[in-house]
Amino acid sequence: MENKAMIEISTGGKNSDVCIVSFGSASISGISDIDQISEQLRQFITASKPGKMVIDFADVRFFSSQLLGLLVDVWRRLKDYDGVLLICGINPRLNRVFKITSLDRIFDFYPDRAGAIEALDSKNE
Repeated sequence: MENKAMIEISTGGKNSDVCIVSFGSASISGISDIDQISEQLRQFITASKPGKMVIDFADVRFFSSQLLGLLVDVWRRLKDYDGVLLICGINPRLNRVFKITSLDRIFDFYPDRAGAIEALDSKNE
């Protein structure tokens, strides 16, 4: 069995101050997958306190509802110190899940990573 990283965290933006989280799997559904992602993100946020984060779903085709809870948790953690979380790359089928659960009211969505990073960079100006 291949042990592929569930998430990758990189930086971008004009000042390299945007943290970009991308997923290493097209399907995020197992409890152990969600637990691993959750642990990595919580450790990263606690250690780094990123002010700007983009979560890129470009390569994701399916996720379980537990991931929605994790996203809300990340959003709340960032909000505690005025951090910003944007979501990008969501396909229309997955975007429906956010609308059905009314989570589209708390998250800002962008079609792609470049658009999300540009939006965060413009907040500096």
